Amino acid sequence: MFSFDQIVEQLTQNQVVAYPTEAVFGLGCNPNSEHAVHRLLALKQRPIEKGLILVAPSRDFFLPYLDESRLTDLHWQRFEQPQARPISWIMPAKASVPRYLKGQFDTIALRLCRVPAVVQLCQATGFALTSTSANLSGQTPCRTAQAVRSQFGEHFPVLDAETGGEQNPSEIRDIFSQHIFRQG
Repeated sequence: MFSFDQIVEQLTQNQVVAYPTEAVFGLGCNPNSEHAVHRLLALKQRPIEKGLILVAPSRDFFLPYLDESRLTDLHWQRFEQPQARPISWIMPAKASVPRYLKGQFDTIALRLCRVPAVVQLCQATGFALTSTSANLSGQTPCRTAQAVRSQFGEHFPVLDAETGGEQNPSEIRDIFSQHIFRQG
């Protein structure tokens, strides 16, 4: 079993970890580490073209990735307004955001996540986390730390904490058009 400090150490050493999100455990790493993100994609068997979601407790963590010039006060209100379910917003990415994060798109998916574990991890590391469901290809997303260990092995770094209790994964929605890409 890994302590909180050990999970933080893994993240700062550009390793992939599992941590609780609103509904399921996520696989995450430092989004600024190409090596870590490629390890996550290989572990998940996820194509780079799909891009990844970033999670953090406040917009400040996302500013390095966002083309803020395209966002109005209305867009920021929409993004920061508490919702009945978690929403990952498709937002304009800076041109400098690497392909390994945004995939084939000129946008990036961002979600304000206030699950205590995510808040604490982001505050301790100083960066947002990549977030994709913790499960091997074809397997059910893990809802507990033990389920993560069952799929990824007893020695996989997992933050043993509670999810936010949601039943469904986040909705994915465009910040401009409100188009829903995935129902929550």
